[in-house]
Amino acid sequence: MAEGNLFKHWPTMLLGIAVAAILLVAVFSYQLNQTEQAVVTTFGSPEAVVEPGLHFRWPFPFQRIYRFDKRIRCFDGSSGKLEETSTSDQHNILVGIFVNYRIRDVKTFFVSLENLTNAEDKLNSLMRGAKNAAFGRYRFNQIVNTDPKNMCLDEIAAAIREELVRQTAANGIEIVSVGINSLNVPQSISEKVFDRMIQERKRIAGRYLAEGESEARRIRIEADRDRTIKLADAEAKAKEIRAAGDAEAAKYYAVFKQNPELAKFLRKLDALRAVMRDRTTLVIDTDTAPFNLLNPGAENPVK
Repeated sequence: MAEGNLFKHWPTMLLGIAVAAILLVAVFSYQLNQTEQAVVTTFGSPEAVVEPGLHFRWPFPFQRIYRFDKRIRCFDGSSGKLEETSTSDQHNILVGIFVNYRIRDVKTFFVSLENLTNAEDKLNSLMRGAKNAAFGRYRFNQIVNTDPKNMCLDEIAAAIREELVRQTAANGIEIVSVGINSLNVPQSISEKVFDRMIQERKRIAGRYLAEGESEARRIRIEADRDRTIKLADAEAKAKEIRAAGDAEAAKYYAVFKQNPELAKFLRKLDALRAVMRDRTTLVIDTDTAPFNLLNPGAENPVK
């Protein structure tokens, strides 16, 4: 009878064993994801664990687990994200920057800063100092300018990053990049800045207009020169053609001088051909040259 009751409670016992096993695994192990790293403290002594997967641990209070994300974080300041700073020529500007960072050495990070809140509080202070120092080494026209070639924002961002890398090296933080996300001028000087930018634009526009007028004059001069040359060439060619025509005509004139009557007769025939080219009806006096050739018995000039 007792043996039957024992078999009757086997499912409950198996369920209890499974629950106990799960609780033991949960108490004596922990899981790290691919994006996580951890610091395990044994009686307060920290050890870094960076490999993802299932890890063994002793339960609290023997050991404690502190998890940290090892991905890159973007931080733009916890306070005063857009602050006023001065340039080397004593102009005030409003600047906001951001920092991309990640935890490089989790144990060093934990020992020196303990958590992300403390880390970003310190990073915020370091960002403010590095930003003011970097912008203070450049003139206003190297920061705000209509000509991109004269702007030094990339150099300023690189200088801020270099300073932050130096100051956070002992905290296990890697500064990946630094950028400028806001840049403005206070209301008190914005009008002066805009006036200066307008004057600079006008100066550039005037230079382009002068260059355009100079180029237009050059084109007009070249066109006039080419026209003069072509006209001179055409006139010279026309003179050559007229000279050749005159020379050829002189040959015929020499023949006509031998028989002037024949010349007159041929000229009259040419005139008749021109007048009578189409079907034409004329009412004229046949005594008028060259129509006198139509009279019966017109004289034969050939002798």
